[in-house]
Amino acid sequence: MELFGIASLERFFREAAGLDVDKDDLRRFDDFVNDRLYDLLLRGVANAKANGRDVIEPQDLPITKGLQESIHAFEAIDEEVSLDRILEQLTRRPPLDLAYSEETEGRLTRIAGGLGVALARTFRILDEKVKNPQTRHWEQAGRVFDVLL
Repeated sequence: MELFGIASLERFFREAAGLDVDKDDLRRFDDFVNDRLYDLLLRGVANAKANGRDVIEPQDLPITKGLQESIHAFEAIDEEVSLDRILEQLTRRPPLDLAYSEETEGRLTRIAGGLGVALARTFRILDEKVKNPQTRHWEQAGRVFDVLL
């Protein structure tokens, strides 16, 4: 990742939850977001098929109220940080049984940003004093998201 991208992600975590992250955290962030996007997209495939469609539409993705609020928070933070372009590069589009609609494709970066906000805030819920998330924080947050997504 280019230096500008690293600095933007560091600023994003500071804005989202007052956290300091390092390069290892940024690699973990990339893995976390892509794993959770894949989970959402797998459910999207099942929902699209159940509704007789051969394309994943935005309404097929299981976006909860909390994730929707995190997406809105990301959009506000992104106006200052300009992370959209970086998340677009980080966000992998896994090949699935169905294609993505243009609208779904267009929302994936914002969903990834919302997952990032939710992650950062989850660190604070798990340990309100955390400043620099450690391996155990990442593992705990991952387990929480595994249960909820």
